[in-house]
Amino acid sequence: MMRQYLAIKAQHPNILLFYRMGDFYELFFEDAKRAAQLLDISLTARGKSGGDPIPMAGVPYHAVESYLARLVKMGESVAICEQVGDPATSKGPVERQVQRIVTPGTVTDEALLEERRDNVLAAVCGHSMHYGLATLDITSGRFLVGEYHSDEELLAELQRINPAELLYPEGFSSLALIEQRKGIRRRPDWEFDAETAAGQLNEQFQTKELNGFGVASFSKGLGAAGCVLQYVKDTQRTALPHIRRIQPEQKDSRIQLDAATRRNLELTHNLSGGTDNTLFSVLDTTATAMGSRQLQRYLHAPVTDSHELELRQDAIEVLVAADYQAVTDLLKQIGDIERIMARLALRSARPRDFARLRNALNLLPELQSILGPFNNTLLDQITQSAGTYPDLQELLNDAIVENPPVVIRDGGVIKPGYRAELDELRDLSQGATDFLAQMEQRERERTGIATLKVGYNRVHGFFIEISRAASAQAPADYIRRQTLKNTERYITPELKEHEDKVLTSQSRALALEKQLYDGLFDAVLPQLNNLIDSAAALAKLDVIQCLAERADTLELYRPTLTHGQAIHYREGRHLVVEQVLDEPFIANPLQLDSDNRMLIITGPNMGGKSTYMRQTALIVLMAYIGSFVPAQDAVIGKVDRIFTRIGASDDLASGRSTFMVEMTETANILHNATAHSLVLMDEIGRGTSTYDGLSLAWACACYLASQTQAYTLFATHYFELTQLPQLQEGVTNVHLDAVEHEDTIRFMHTVESGAASKSYGLQVAQLAGVPKPVIQAARKKLAELESIKGNAANFTDTISATAQTELVFNDVPGPLQSAMDKINPDELSPREALDLIYTLKRLSQS
Repeated sequence: MMRQYLAIKAQHPNILLFYRMGDFYELFFEDAKRAAQLLDISLTARGKSGGDPIPMAGVPYHAVESYLARLVKMGESVAICEQVGDPATSKGPVERQVQRIVTPGTVTDEALLEERRDNVLAAVCGHSMHYGLATLDITSGRFLVGEYHSDEELLAELQRINPAELLYPEGFSSLALIEQRKGIRRRPDWEFDAETAAGQLNEQFQTKELNGFGVASFSKGLGAAGCVLQYVKDTQRTALPHIRRIQPEQKDSRIQLDAATRRNLELTHNLSGGTDNTLFSVLDTTATAMGSRQLQRYLHAPVTDSHELELRQDAIEVLVAADYQAVTDLLKQIGDIERIMARLALRSARPRDFARLRNALNLLPELQSILGPFNNTLLDQITQSAGTYPDLQELLNDAIVENPPVVIRDGGVIKPGYRAELDELRDLSQGATDFLAQMEQRERERTGIATLKVGYNRVHGFFIEISRAASAQAPADYIRRQTLKNTERYITPELKEHEDKVLTSQSRALALEKQLYDGLFDAVLPQLNNLIDSAAALAKLDVIQCLAERADTLELYRPTLTHGQAIHYREGRHLVVEQVLDEPFIANPLQLDSDNRMLIITGPNMGGKSTYMRQTALIVLMAYIGSFVPAQDAVIGKVDRIFTRIGASDDLASGRSTFMVEMTETANILHNATAHSLVLMDEIGRGTSTYDGLSLAWACACYLASQTQAYTLFATHYFELTQLPQLQEGVTNVHLDAVEHEDTIRFMHTVESGAASKSYGLQVAQLAGVPKPVIQAARKKLAELESIKGNAANFTDTISATAQTELVFNDVPGPLQSAMDKINPDELSPREALDLIYTLKRLSQS
């Protein structure tokens, strides 16, 4: 047995092997030690190897799903090894084979999946100037490929998709980017070969070339896609009919969000890593898990197609004005059929999956009748894509019992009347009750024993039971089968013959039922692609009705999307903060346009600067998923990217300080922001000395205003920056208001024009509970500093006196700078020095 185990384990060296032995899955050697630690199960020993006891641990087969779920969440993979031979005919150990491999990125079992989160398998290859990335959600068949040209692009994409499992080649040069992720797997380099991948993909899609998918030019991306497909084939060990196409990632068709922006805006996860108090948690009232997953995809990939967005807005408007609740109630009954399709494709669906599909198909005609009268373009498209399936609906209604068991193993799934042969076999086995009653009456009359009983149990089969006292009256043809405390059990040739017939009919009935059950997969397969499209349409409908309900309940308003350069609104609110406040949220306006592209925001800590900035980004993002927004009269111009530089955090694992992280994120913004980008900059420069920080903040603000001309909200405590509007076009001061009374402060949270008069830092420190002696000492020191009007004032005066032409951001040195760089003063003669002065003067005037 151990030789057999070790041979199978050698084929799966890097994953846990669950080896079936009787009613347990056993693990041995290092697998046992690891599983005992991960699952907190007992570690025992059995037999010896090399003179040492063999470590052993196991889990019951009937509870294996719960253990697998825990391992998958930890990023582990497991090979499930089952007995495939017949114990009755086997000589030596029963033949065993690995029947399936469960990995975090390829699971389809309902018990192992988070129902409201995409479960994505990804593969990456290439180098820092040219990465290929492919992703596959095996539960939906969604297969995407893209290419990225910087570490920042790749990291942003990995954070967006958050793969459950990530494959990379042996020679991957950028391992530092991904090694902190859970579920990374190294694969052979040959699996990433683009030519081999193209052949595999064409074979999968039954095509001759990939030009029709728009991915033929993605050399690195195709290599990653080939690895993904090979990995899924290795783990699933079956056909993959639901993976029917591959699509290019259209980066230009969506608003780009880098990793810092997704984190700072708390779209689906808060800064602590949880899911509470996020935009998704507030918006998600979807009726189905597949709708919830679709909403998350919308939030992480806002689209820029104005036509698609207007279609969504029109549909939301129609549903708000009508009865969206009817749609909601129906979708709740339809449920998550998207993942059922994957299990049907992989032939791993369980009886209740068929029952759920049947119930969903029964509801589709009703959905058509509800959506039809709306006369809306998008809802009509959804209606058409959802379709109806009368033939398949009839088949499943006829074939599956109302409430089927969890598994097919013991039968009871196929409905009576579906197949006459099955009904006959069932009648024969279940008709034993009538036969036993008749035989019991006949035997009582024959033997004269009034207490005689004819019965059956699953262990000993059929029997005639007589009390111990009456056993002497048993006829000669009674053969003793079992002796109990007060009774004797017998069998007769007639009863034995009936037993053989019944038991044979039961096994034949179960075999036929499993055969009919397998036939249902074959019946569904021709409609699989259409059913997948139906599921996608219903998920989209779920998001639309969810956004309609949110618009109605949370008082959201339809924004106007334009191609111009403007972002402005009235009465804007931060949707998430509003939900957690006990008092009413103070709404504020915003005005950004071609003449006013940057707001310098000042005011006290806790005054609401960060909330005001974030609410603007969330309003823009919600508009670009097609949602209504928490702002009145919102006009949102063209936006290509959203950047945020908010908060303080370090990256000790990579050796980066808080200030280094801040500067890295700032550099990314300055390099990549365009005139159509929305930039949120909060407290730039606070991680270094006062003058260094102030200089950096000033220079960054000038660069954003003059060079990128991005829509910018720039919050700062450096009051020197409030001089910028006097020097730079398109810059305006606003502040968050506060009222001071003696030593206390009240935050008004209203945005007013102009700069704040002070930061109220000491008052906020007092509110935070800083000891009074510290506050008093700080007041004294503040008075001393304010009495010194030298350095800070001089800094502002120097900037104000500097000609604006000196604030030129140009990496290319001018002629004057080039000439100066070539001078070595120690080598100049007096005559050469004089000539040089004339030359420099001429260059300075040119």
